Amino acid sequence: MQVVEKSNEGLSRTIAVTIPAAELNEKLDAKIKEVSPQMKLKGFRPGKVPAAHVKKTYGRDLMGEIVNEALNTSSQKALDEAKLRPAAPAEMKLVSDMDKVILGQEDLTYEMALEIMPEFTPVDVKKLKLERPVYEATDADLDEALKELAGQAKSYEDKTGKTVKAAQGDQVTIDFVGKIDGEAFEGGSAVDADLVIGSNRFIPGFEEQLKGVKVGDAKTLNVTFPADYGAAHLSGKAATFDVTVKAIKAEAEAKIDDEFATRLGLESLDKLKDLLRQNLNQQYTSAARFKLKRALLDQLDAKHSFDLPPKMVDAEFDGIWRQVQADKEAGRLDEADAKKTDKALEKEYRKIAERRVRLGLVLAEIGRANNVQVTDQELNNAIMAEARNYPGQERQVLDFYRQNPNAAAQMRAPVYEEKVCELIFGQAEVKDAPISKEDLLKDEDEG
Repeated sequence: MQVVEKSNEGLSRTIAVTIPAAELNEKLDAKIKEVSPQMKLKGFRPGKVPAAHVKKTYGRDLMGEIVNEALNTSSQKALDEAKLRPAAPAEMKLVSDMDKVILGQEDLTYEMALEIMPEFTPVDVKKLKLERPVYEATDADLDEALKELAGQAKSYEDKTGKTVKAAQGDQVTIDFVGKIDGEAFEGGSAVDADLVIGSNRFIPGFEEQLKGVKVGDAKTLNVTFPADYGAAHLSGKAATFDVTVKAIKAEAEAKIDDEFATRLGLESLDKLKDLLRQNLNQQYTSAARFKLKRALLDQLDAKHSFDLPPKMVDAEFDGIWRQVQADKEAGRLDEADAKKTDKALEKEYRKIAERRVRLGLVLAEIGRANNVQVTDQELNNAIMAEARNYPGQERQVLDFYRQNPNAAAQMRAPVYEEKVCELIFGQAEVKDAPISKEDLLKDEDEG
């Protein structure tokens, strides 16, 4: 095998690899000698098929296997000989005429275009100084969380008075029958349906027409189904609903007591408070971990300056830019970005891409130096956690990753990054620093 460096510019390299036809033919002869004794062909005794006949019949297929194997093994060997560490998988380009290579008439020659890892020495992580934000839930935080929870678990009580009428926010209990052109349609009827006026659960116009109704009223509502309604046979259609009002209830003042806790499935208010406090502190710990990691990444970024592989930066930027354009088309860009030109946005997001690539290389080098590995169990745990983000579709998500090894491999990168960060936190000087809740939960731009 011959390895020749054809170009060397910055971090880009092009390497030509040549495997002589004689070497390939030798491997073919050895392969034929290996398989001939096992062959059974009509007209020959078992194990007595002449090598020349095997070569004539199966030589092309056998050589194809040899060439594929040679491409796989020689590429890594060539990189090792050249003492190159690729920053990403190399792009391979065949130079030879493959038909002639398969026939054993031409050398196998190909080129590898790649970007190599930049040479740099990572910072000594033991010299890093970091502050871990610390905040614990207060009684005021707990009271706020209880009130929010009570607001989510609303209860209603019958309105009292001589002339009770339904108003915005009231819950009405109704029977109704929906009709189109005077005929009741499937799925358009219900008995004892509870509906909060203003909740927008029903189609536009339905709830508004219930304002002012009294218990016992029978009323016909006129509505039109939206053009984009989920049921195609109803979309855009005018309809009537014959409604009978059976009860009117107003939102009851939430009482945060043992009975409230029991309704939520807990033994007592104290148990509810304990659970809420634990949940709050978990949220605060997670937010503190995010800020600690952000501070670490900021320091690592500031302490390293080296040339970046252009293709890696381009690939990272392209991914970011596609998302920016999608957000722009959907009207999801934040107010500040929406006011900027594409040229200004490209400049900003390319800097973000460069930062991400730089940090990725630094973390990878620190991890390599400390022999950080991601186990199969850790990868499986990450995939399971991802599946839980799609309730009801967990099986499909798991099947997707099982059937797509590349997608599963991409899940390994964030797990690896977290392990390296934990390694650094264990070696750096990390001190606890009290922080206000407002500062802890303050949004920061992603970097």
